[in-house]
Amino acid sequence: GSGQNLFLVRDIVIYTPSLGSSVLQGITRDTVMTLAKDLGFELRETAIPREFLYLADEAFFCGTAVEITPVRSFDKIVVGNGKPGPITEALQQRFFAILRGEQPDVHGWLTPVGSAVASR
Repeated sequence: GSGQNLFLVRDIVIYTPSLGSSVLQGITRDTVMTLAKDLGFELRETAIPREFLYLADEAFFCGTAVEITPVRSFDKIVVGNGKPGPITEALQQRFFAILRGEQPDVHGWLTPVGSAVASR
């Protein structure tokens, strides 16, 4: 996960390291944080000790290349039940629904491109 941001879920709260923890201040990270708030999830930016990785109910990476990708294990210790959790899935579904135009882009993230634009 060297090129991604990490998010953990524990007891229905989403945790991610703060910008002071030398994380990538990326567009996808900001998008995930905005979507989490839109969906009504509590999100906390805080230092995450290594031990917390092993206690997470869910975990996922985000970034340009990985988009939103669940993490199955850390150091061969399974996260949750080893499958994507409901919060991770909700964020993935909303993220891709906006990208595909199935949900409105209320934040103005997308620029429509189509035949009408190309034919000018």
